[in-house]
Amino acid sequence: MSRPIAEPLRPLTAEEREELEAVTRCPSQPLQRHQRATALLAVADGASLTAAAGRVGWRVCDTVAALIRRFNRLGLAALDDRPRSGRRRRYTERDEARILAEFPKGRTCRRPPDREGDGTATWSLSTLRRALREAADGLPEVSTFTLHSVLHGAGYTWQRHRTWCSTGVVLRKRKSGVVTVVDPDAAEKRG
Repeated sequence: MSRPIAEPLRPLTAEEREELEAVTRCPSQPLQRHQRATALLAVADGASLTAAAGRVGWRVCDTVAALIRRFNRLGLAALDDRPRSGRRRRYTERDEARILAEFPKGRTCRRPPDREGDGTATWSLSTLRRALREAADGLPEVSTFTLHSVLHGAGYTWQRHRTWCSTGVVLRKRKSGVVTVVDPDAAEKRG
């Protein structure tokens, strides 16, 4: 026998029911939103808390009761996750746009690396970090982890979007200046 509902679900408006049904039909919605919408619709259609929890794969009907209380108080905002504990975002969207502006997109970028100034002919995460830290409008404390996260979030994978250099040929800085070092065994090492 199912437990009685401590706080019953308030009647849904037509717009709320339409939005909940749209969330349950949309495959691109996050799983949590889909489960919450399905559970709310089940309770609105007369299902018990236990049946609604079972329909979405939850083992405890208390989760549905908490969702109902939250929906009665917040409306459709109850479908979204609440802010979690932990460190707040340190970099704003403007800072992320600044990182993406420095990063090469295909063959174009804000500033291609300078061999003498940057010490490289291609961007890597560490050279990009150094350039952003030293720039006048840059980010003085940005890390390679942050750069990787921002680039990954923008849809980039580093291997596909970087410039390739000749294998076995390297420019090294020496006390006497920049020297070209050629590895004679490069072809054998590549396989």
